[in-house]
Amino acid sequence: MVQTAGVSSVAADRRTGAPSELANLQTLFERAKAAFHSEPYPSYEQRMQRLNKMQELLRTHQARFAQAISNDFSSRSVHETQLAEIFTLISSLKYMRKNLRAWMRPRSRHAGLAFTPAKVRVELQPRGVVGVISPWNYPVSLALGPVSIALAAGNRVLLKPSELTPKTSQLLQEVLAESFDSNLVSVVLGGAELGQAFAELPFDHLLFTGSTRVGQLVMQAAAKNLTPVTLELGGKSPTIVHESYPIDKAAERIAAGKWLNAGQTCIAPDYVLVPEAKRGELVDALQRVVQRFYPTLKDNPDYTAIVSPSHWQRLRGYVEDAVGRGAKAIELNPKGEVLEGDTRKFVPTLLLDVNDDMKVMQEEIFGPLLPVLTYRTLDDALGYVNARPRPLALYYFDYDSGRTRDVLSRTTSGGACLNETNLHFGVEDLPFGGVGPSGIGAYHGPEGFETFSHKKAVLAQSRFNAAGLIAPPYGPRFERLLKLLGG
Repeated sequence: MVQTAGVSSVAADRRTGAPSELANLQTLFERAKAAFHSEPYPSYEQRMQRLNKMQELLRTHQARFAQAISNDFSSRSVHETQLAEIFTLISSLKYMRKNLRAWMRPRSRHAGLAFTPAKVRVELQPRGVVGVISPWNYPVSLALGPVSIALAAGNRVLLKPSELTPKTSQLLQEVLAESFDSNLVSVVLGGAELGQAFAELPFDHLLFTGSTRVGQLVMQAAAKNLTPVTLELGGKSPTIVHESYPIDKAAERIAAGKWLNAGQTCIAPDYVLVPEAKRGELVDALQRVVQRFYPTLKDNPDYTAIVSPSHWQRLRGYVEDAVGRGAKAIELNPKGEVLEGDTRKFVPTLLLDVNDDMKVMQEEIFGPLLPVLTYRTLDDALGYVNARPRPLALYYFDYDSGRTRDVLSRTTSGGACLNETNLHFGVEDLPFGGVGPSGIGAYHGPEGFETFSHKKAVLAQSRFNAAGLIAPPYGPRFERLLKLLGG
């Protein structure tokens, strides 16, 4: 993911934020810590009540969330908010409620002959107070999703949302305060100073969603307290189209994943690798798809704007740099509209003949720009992907199961979709997370519950046991016993 506001200066001098904000942050943390110690293992019924409250909060305020997000972006598709924020969260909460009792059960393990008749098990207990630093691109789902699974695991949570979406962050603070005691869930608002102080708190676990660069700084801050971290980062997620795959189908699924939220999605296809002979066909197909998806852009409520002027300028800089270095830009603008000024909408743009010297191929794009690269053989395409940092997602289009298996086994990514883009994020039973520079850990599915739980190993000795046989003084009997047990 691209820069997350509020933590982008974790290692910098403290420049913003009032002393009262920092004092309030410390107070909220200490109260949450004390509350956890007074109730270290919430019951199943308590956790279910909290998940039910979260679902009711979403249902009650979904229209307000959609409006706040749209105001923050200057224009954000209400339907995209309903799909990618509200629907995914409600589905996630339904999944958590369905599986919560099973997740909470102790898990029996095998003790082995040497420890018989002792019984062993693993118990999942809450970690304590969890910190969540959430980004601006999906400011509700990427905030409340981690908060919800942390509550399901029995924790207390402090949330630091992005200041790049201030109306949404303010609304999150308001509605969570109405539904939850501040010792259970609190939202803190502020800029870089508060973000730095937040990351430096001695949380029992810290989840950060944002860029790889800022993730490194967050990890450094957390290391001061040996705080375990889950980092949901990003990078340049590749898409490979095999020569045998129908180009029209590939173009539709690539376009759907790329231009959702105007490309401001951490798992959006970042660039496409297509056979040399198929490039023109793919370009034409993408033009047709965009014309069908977005017949107009400027006043089209389905096409989302860029979150801030600085990010709009960043994208413009990528295009200018690429064109200046020899790339060809193809704007997918059905009506030829001028998208500048207050709208902050950016024309979907294909970039051809790009190379690694261009900024657009060095940075995560996080916008509606799509470089189209070519390859001669599938080995060449895989070599290109593998020569770069491991991505958050990989997309491969091919109906041949043997080649597909080969591609999956020869590449490493946080997740993958076959003949599709983005949708693996919404499957709750799958873990979601990166690998290497694209992230550490996961927080969907049962893996999410485990992320926010401590796995305690427990051995329960029987009343009658043979433990005394391996106690001093050692002698021949001890040696015979070890030989017997060791085979």
